[in-house]
Amino acid sequence: MKKTMFLITVLQLVTASLWAQSTSQELHGQKYTVVNRTLSSFEENGKKGIRFSESEGNGIAWLDGKDFSEGTITFEARGRDVLQKSFIGVAFHGTDDQTYEAIYFRPFNFQSTDPVRKIHAVQYVFEPKYPWNVLRDTRNGEFEKAILPATVQATDWFRARVEVKNGRIKVFVNGSKTPCLDVPTLNSDGKKGKLGFWVGDNSNGDFANLKIE
Repeated sequence: MKKTMFLITVLQLVTASLWAQSTSQELHGQKYTVVNRTLSSFEENGKKGIRFSESEGNGIAWLDGKDFSEGTITFEARGRDVLQKSFIGVAFHGTDDQTYEAIYFRPFNFQSTDPVRKIHAVQYVFEPKYPWNVLRDTRNGEFEKAILPATVQATDWFRARVEVKNGRIKVFVNGSKTPCLDVPTLNSDGKKGKLGFWVGDNSNGDFANLKIE
């Protein structure tokens, strides 16, 4: 028992140490506090954006000076077609680098012919209390869905609109009038906080044209 508790404590300290690694960067006139990644800028076909480096663990680029409570978050994103190595989205209502809500996409599932993988294309989480695996085990099929119609390729740029209003979160892709995900918030602790781009374990990712209303 003592050995188990010691190992848990060590893992917690390692995790905290990892998340403590944050830096400040300014790209395209926006200042970010970057957690567990580095950012670079790019210009491509008239699109100016930011690119995350690849690393183990989740990464976030918080927008400095920006608090978000309710409204609409619109952005463009591009991932890659590599199984379990492309998780890209947005984090919001962040109180620290571990506690936040997030909407993210799994581009490698966009065009999957496996019906189970296909319905795991877009995901809501509330970290650290309700990560994806807890939600899949306890409320399977509610907080992750397919993107329909399935026209987005894994390596395509796509436009996401995340509406956070009246205790619900709706996600629309590429101008669709029907949400691909419509879920209740699981955050009862506070619905105001930091906002930033998010990438998952072993992921990089490209983002552009962020708009908050």
